[in-house]
Amino acid sequence: MTQALAPSLRVYEYWLMQYRRVWRGSIVSSIVNPVFYLGALGIGLGTLVNKSGGAPLGVPYLDFVAPGMLASAAMQLAASEATWPVMGSFIWTRQYFAMITAPLGVRNVVFGHQLWMLARLAATSAIYLAVIAAFGGVNSFWGILALPAAVLVGWAFTAPLAAYAATQYKQGAFVPVNRFVILPMFLFSGTFFPVARLPLLLEWLAYATPLWHGVDLCRQLTLGEFDASLLVVHLVYLPALVVAGLVVAERTYGKRLFS
Repeated sequence: MTQALAPSLRVYEYWLMQYRRVWRGSIVSSIVNPVFYLGALGIGLGTLVNKSGGAPLGVPYLDFVAPGMLASAAMQLAASEATWPVMGSFIWTRQYFAMITAPLGVRNVVFGHQLWMLARLAATSAIYLAVIAAFGGVNSFWGILALPAAVLVGWAFTAPLAAYAATQYKQGAFVPVNRFVILPMFLFSGTFFPVARLPLLLEWLAYATPLWHGVDLCRQLTLGEFDASLLVVHLVYLPALVVAGLVVAERTYGKRLFS
């Protein structure tokens, strides 16, 4: 298995070396963003929500919104990592074409880049979760599992988005994705308020989004309050998106690289 994984690790190593040039700026934003978000929403707005008696699900607003922000941050990072960098590796730097001339297959190129995206997700989510814990937003020892849960949420986006990005030739193709997919999910998938408060049609639409599954999964873990049936649904739905995305990505990458 190590020999089969080794070529993909070479691709991962390439992306790691690229990241060495810019890691300082991203680390700063990874710390500052959750501090500002949780300070403004969890403490600032949360104080008003709690005083008005509107704390959702019977918990302080900080405890409600923090795991939602963790899952949302994973989605947003995934959308960033799996769109322009993927398309750019086909049409700007053409790194994918260089990789394929080495003894690497399409699967190695796909999996190696996905491994790098997972590493970015893990590092950023770990910082985010540490900030949440510092704010007092983790109420259970199960909260540590919110880290792999956030990575899974991000992976459920990186794989399908990379498959899509491999078919695109202009960066404008990602504007509708961000405007009509990522942003609405960020606002209406249970991050800031329970989706049960939405109109019925929008409520059921929210339940179908991967972000809602990720938000609810992270929230159950940080609160330590579990719904076994929903946990099973989350742990089937999100990996299914990952597998489907990887299968399609291997096909779209292969078609682009050898067309």
